[in-house]
Amino acid sequence: MAVGVFDSGLGGLTVHAAIAARLPALPLVYFGDNAHTPYGVRDAEDIFQLTCKGVERLWEEGCDLVILACNTASAAALKRMQETWIPADKRVLGVFVPLIEALTERQWGDNTPPREVAVKHVALFATPATVSSRAFQRELAFRAIGVDVEAQPCGGVVDAIEQGDEILAEAMVRSHVEALRRRMPKPEAAILGCTHYPLMQHVFQDALGPDVKVYSQANLVAESLADYLERRPEFLGPGMVSKFLTTGDPKSVSSHATQFLRRGITFEAA
Repeated sequence: MAVGVFDSGLGGLTVHAAIAARLPALPLVYFGDNAHTPYGVRDAEDIFQLTCKGVERLWEEGCDLVILACNTASAAALKRMQETWIPADKRVLGVFVPLIEALTERQWGDNTPPREVAVKHVALFATPATVSSRAFQRELAFRAIGVDVEAQPCGGVVDAIEQGDEILAEAMVRSHVEALRRRMPKPEAAILGCTHYPLMQHVFQDALGPDVKVYSQANLVAESLADYLERRPEFLGPGMVSKFLTTGDPKSVSSHATQFLRRGITFEAA
């Protein structure tokens, strides 16, 4: 009954932790492609190939359902994977749709036509690859009309977070918020379009001000997964063991992951 959680590095651990808290009896297999992180500066073909390889490894672990807890992979690879690559007995889901459903106040699985929503001006903070894909705007258009999205590519933030340099990460976040506000002075909502960014959510909120509602993904994805599995229990895979896999050096990744989440995590080689 295991579910897989895929990420290019450590950011997906925020989603993994939220799923584990929401569904404590569910075995989870985490795959971090740390040898190739960050994905945010790679081209779409590279991201597609790397993501498919990681997902296949999770299928080998008995995870028929995989969550792409990587916004870049969700943006640059998921649509192509779903249209051309994923077999009928497997599922791969991304992290954008639960976020957009929350932003537009639509219920899980609401497939009615797009409509006017309360929020009109939205700031999107994401990796350069996620921004260039325009996947967030595409998914939003399926559910809402009349929403202005201003996207800010946040180069360097993921690296600073994974290196544990909070001072540099905070300075970069504030710089990116300032750059966005020159183009959109008064956003009503802000989307943190990277699973690393919840660790900097308080900085984003402080830089944006108290009038801007900041949406981050982990809890929204966990709730959406719980709803999906209730409706589609056939995609609970045969795997029964929780583990953390990495393409990087397990000892080094374990050390960084422990620092990242501030609790002990042990990775093994993928």
